Amino acid sequence: MKNGKAYFTKTLLRWNKSDNKRLMPWKGETDPYKIWLSEIILQQTRVEQGWNYYNRFIAAYPNIKKLGTSTEQKVFKMWEGLGYYTRCKNLIATAKFISKERSGKFPETYDDILALKGVGPYTAAAIASFAFNLPHAVLDGNVFRVLSRYFGIETAIDSADGKKIFASLAHELLDKKNPGIYNQAIMDFGAVMCKPLKPLCQNCPLKTKCVARLQNLVDKLPFKETKLIKRTRWFYYLIIEHNEKIYVRKRPAKDIWENLYEFVLLETGKLMTIEEIKQTALFKKVVSKHKTELISISKLYKQQLTHQTIQGRFIHIKQKHELSLEKYKAVSYSKLAQLPFPKLITLYLAENGPKHL
Repeated sequence: MKNGKAYFTKTLLRWNKSDNKRLMPWKGETDPYKIWLSEIILQQTRVEQGWNYYNRFIAAYPNIKKLGTSTEQKVFKMWEGLGYYTRCKNLIATAKFISKERSGKFPETYDDILALKGVGPYTAAAIASFAFNLPHAVLDGNVFRVLSRYFGIETAIDSADGKKIFASLAHELLDKKNPGIYNQAIMDFGAVMCKPLKPLCQNCPLKTKCVARLQNLVDKLPFKETKLIKRTRWFYYLIIEHNEKIYVRKRPAKDIWENLYEFVLLETGKLMTIEEIKQTALFKKVVSKHKTELISISKLYKQQLTHQTIQGRFIHIKQKHELSLEKYKAVSYSKLAQLPFPKLITLYLAENGPKHL
């Protein structure tokens, strides 16, 4: 097994040097701020999607002090569309902490990096190895997949035993003299060669000793223990317009889209017709004793989250009188364009407004 491990590392680094053509704007970066920013953006996000966000963030906030002194609303607006907004909340908190408590100096040890809000073992290892050449092995989805297949490990990657086995193996395989180069190589290898679907096994430099290939287990590995339980939620948004202003609120804590904005929300447990919506207490409260004009009812919009599917419809109403709605406030069109919204709403606005509201 020892020779197999040595062969793995040597072959992987040879592939990285001669055949790895994967390009990313942060690749080869040694600035811990830029590495941290890229890693936070890429949590639960494809590289292709995160690329432009990274470039925009670096242009607007070239260093952590600039980010740490920006307003939360501006940062959330720039993050808009990336999803998993807890990442953005942690990004802001960490930027403020480093800017104020550490005078803008990024921590330089693995433990201190790991202590930052929103940073887990993988991100800490990436920053430590890329920025400071410290010998810490990364373990992300790509790495789990490569190691599971090559060594034929059938222990679930999300089990307690699995995490220990893979962490120990990853550290043993790590090139201790060039940890950053090795970590980038194995992640790239998983992304472009040992892909989740249709891996390029025929062209793989490790194919002669890959257990999954030799035992016909490629499509079965890696194994996961946990199965996601998904649910569907129905959001009916009342876009209430009065004197060229729209009623909005900031989403409450401890739910999806925290710190983002939304229109007046009616959440139900099922698909409803407009006639059923008109019979709800919220709708009656909005239109009761006030002259209203129903402008439009949108098509059904959908946003897929990891654990939830959100189905949404938008009902545009013009209201003749000012309303008093708890936690909602009326904002102008220009203000509306500055607020960060969840993707479900930005999809609607891209097709219908805010200029067309």
